[in-house]
This record gives sequence, C-alpha cells and structure tokens, in this order.
Amino acid sequence: MRRARGWLVLLSAAVLLSGAVSASASESRPGDWPSWQGDLAGSRFNAAENRITPDTVGGLKLKWAFAYPKTGAWVKSQPAVVGDEVFFGGPDARFYAVDARNGALKWQFDLTSVGPAPMDGVAFNGATGPAVAEGKVFFGDSRGYAYALDQRTGELIWAVDTEDHPLGWHASSPLYHEGRIYLGASSAEHGGGPDYPCCTFRGHVDSLDASTGELIWRYYTVPEPRAVGTWPSGATRYEPSGAGVWGSPVIDAGTGTLFVGTGQNYSGNGGDFDTLLALDAADGTLRWKQQVTDVDSWRDLCNVPDSAGYCPGLADGTALDFDLGASPNLFPVRGRTLVGVGQKSGVYHAFDARTGEVRWRRQLSEPSPLGGATGLQWGSSYDGERLYAASYFAGPGTLNAMDPATGEVVWTTPNPADGCDWGGAAAHPDQCVLAHTPAVTSTPGLVYEGSTDGKMRVYAAETGEVLWEYDTVRDFAGANGLTGRGGSIAGNGGAVVANGTLYVQSGYHPMYPSEHGNVLLAFDLP
Repeated sequence: MRRARGWLVLLSAAVLLSGAVSASASESRPGDWPSWQGDLAGSRFNAAENRITPDTVGGLKLKWAFAYPKTGAWVKSQPAVVGDEVFFGGPDARFYAVDARNGALKWQFDLTSVGPAPMDGVAFNGATGPAVAEGKVFFGDSRGYAYALDQRTGELIWAVDTEDHPLGWHASSPLYHEGRIYLGASSAEHGGGPDYPCCTFRGHVDSLDASTGELIWRYYTVPEPRAVGTWPSGATRYEPSGAGVWGSPVIDAGTGTLFVGTGQNYSGNGGDFDTLLALDAADGTLRWKQQVTDVDSWRDLCNVPDSAGYCPGLADGTALDFDLGASPNLFPVRGRTLVGVGQKSGVYHAFDARTGEVRWRRQLSEPSPLGGATGLQWGSSYDGERLYAASYFAGPGTLNAMDPATGEVVWTTPNPADGCDWGGAAAHPDQCVLAHTPAVTSTPGLVYEGSTDGKMRVYAAETGEVLWEYDTVRDFAGANGLTGRGGSIAGNGGAVVANGTLYVQSGYHPMYPSEHGNVLLAFDLP
C-alpha cells in the first residue's frame, strides 16, 4: 500500500497571484455552469444561455486562450464557470482560476504541495472537473485526493486522501448537494503488466462533508478481493476486483437518490460491475441496481497478443470493457422520472428512477470485437425535448438525438467525413480518426460536441445540421504568456457554455505531436 489509510485533513496555502475577485463570484447565478453535470440532474443543458443561438452561433470567434506547459499528460479537467471566474485543472498538476473576460490568471494552486509524489510509472494528470459551491471549489485528482479550495483566494481549506490503494484515482468529478460532496473512485490498475499481482482495487462511491472533507459514507462496488492462485508469470492472482466509478454522479433531489454507473471487473467476475446504482444520498444504502452486462472482465493486457492467460475472457468473448462510464441523465416522461445512461457497448439505457424497471434501450453504435471504444463514453445531454448522445470510434462516430419517452432516434449526424482532410489534422492522416470523445452539451436550439479530428462543432438541435466548426489543431498565444497547441477535443467532460461564452479544452489524446502543451479555448460573439 502506498500510504496509511485515513481521512487526514490538510491545511496549506495557495500560490496567490492577484487580489480579491468580484463579490458576485461567491454564488452561482443563472447562466453559470458550476459543476461537471451542469445541474443536479446531469442535464448538461444551460437553459439560461440566450446570446449563443441558432441565429448567432456562426459568429463565434476566439476570445482568449490559456496554454499549459508540455508535460506529456492529457488535459481533462472540464471548467466550471461562476460569475466572472473560470475554474479548471491543468495537466501540469496545477489548479487555476482565471478571469472569464480575458483569461487573466487570478490564482493557481500546486497539487503537489499536498501529499506524496505519485508512484513511479503513474502519470499525475492533475485535477478532475470542479464543482463550485459554498464559496469553495471542489475536485479530485489522479492520486485519489479530494480537495476544497477557497473560491476567492485559492487557499486550501481541506484535502483528503480517499484511497488506500496505490493506483486509485479520480476520473469522476464531484457533485455538491446540501452540504455534501459525492465522488466516485476508479484506478489505473487495469494497466498492470504480466508480472503485476492483479488485481486488488475496489471501486467505490464516497459522500464527504463539504465543510471538512470527512467521510460520511462509502459504497464499495465489489467485495474484498482474495488470492485465488497465480497468473502465468507466477504473480499472485486476486479476484474479483475493479468496477471503478469513472463517471460523475447525479441526484434526484425530490427522492434523495444518487445515481452513478460502474465499470468492468479487472479480474474475476463479481460485484456491481457494469451497473447503474441507485443509492440513498443520505446514508449510501442501495435502493436498486441494474447490471447491464452479465460477465465483463477486462484489462489492458487483453489487447496484447498471446495474453489469453492473463485475460481469461478472451476465450469466451467476455473481455468486453463495457463500462457504464458515462454520467447519467434524469428526465421526466409522462409523470415519471426516468434515469438514462450511455454504455461503452453503444447502448443508451433508460430506467424508471424510482424502481429501476427498464423503460427502453437504444443501440446507437455497434460494439467492436474487443473493448468498448466504439460506444458511448463520458456523458449525454437533455434539453427538455430530446436526449443527445455521441459515439466514439464507431467508424465514424455519430451524434444522435433521441425521443426521451421511447428512445426513438430523431436524427443522426456522422462526424463529418472531411474532418481529417483539413485543418491541423490533415498533416497527420495516420493519427486522425472521426470519433467523439467528449460528453455532449446543449443550450436552447444548439448541441455541442468535439471530435478527435480536432474540430469543435455546434449542431442544430432540431435537425443535427452542423452550424459552426473550428479547428483547434494549431498554435495559440495564451493569455498567460505561454504558447499552446490544440489537438483532440478533451474527454472526461465536454464543452461548457456559460454567460455567452463557449469553453473548450483541447489536447485529450497525444494524436498530434507538438512541442507545446495543451490549451483551454474561450469563444464568444463580437
């Protein structure tokens, strides 16, 4: 184990680069985007956006850029916007607050000032997307720490080590509700090689006190792994394990129910893998669960030739990687609340939020023979009329609009076929792929989705027509004095639209080589 288990509250200081911010920044207001989910229900829809519309979207221009130093890590922290401030983490183990008007730095916090250095061979990719509430900025990191920073100054209020496993981390972004933070945990353990004693990580969902970081409850997704023999290398074999929580949770405030999905087993077969969980938000007890795959044991060695001894599911076809890694959506249908979630098998599932009864399922892409790379990745959006979900390496990826009552596909728009033929991606034809990594976002009349071809696109919500696109595979002069370069539009989140500005993180995959680091881009109307 990397460190002693426990809920240690740490106090420190931020690197403070400016004075006080506006008083209005301490509270969220209509038009803001204060969390990964956009709201408690996970709609990823900003109903208050009235400047960027189907009539005006064609006029979007680059407002400013914020460049990161080159580190080899991927940018993945979706911004939160409250008032005139934008909050986000970089791939350089820094967390930033900048002025929404010009990208000027307000303050930054060094994550490495808290806790030990990462293990050798484990990339410190930095922070998840934040949630802003109570005058605090909450987020997790790729070492398994959760943080609360002062929203005005960036000073550390608390940091807690949520992991006793050396490879545990947070890809899930936190959700704030009534004085608590809800956050899932996954790990890098699926990447262990033949000599690694795989696997001992247990996925979990935590509820933390927002004031102190104290653990209120924890729900484990798998039982305690046990030694059951050895792998072909002689390394000890443990199972079951995994079922990490990659996506971000949502809450039905009326019933006090927390919903979150889980991933595959790393070894063995057991626990709540590939499952949508409905938990009591107050105490973490299970209200219902829906497991959508019968058997699914997968880790990176499943992609390596002659690895059957390390990936038993190869023989019987159950090495699938069919996570429910996306954040769920809550939406009303005929007097009932449904909860839907996308799966890496390409299926969007919809259940009765009170009972877990299946209401409908829709196959939006066909699964590949091995791994869930063709399916639905980080999340979908609901705008009050339609659900929007995008597929990844589906040859090509597609953006889809569905009827929330039935799952009927209203329209489907493929990633434009010329996406790799122009812009910066055209110089890298062997790397460029027509695929959708990010979660989908919407505002009235518009849907936002980026691509691995480096293009950010905005679509008409009624028809799926592309109304605006921008190539990010180019160099940008950052407002912070660095030069950045865009690339594949970032996963672990998606576009953020707040107060008339579109925010896009670019550089999720190392698909387009550059001497510069990744970049956050802000677009608005002249």
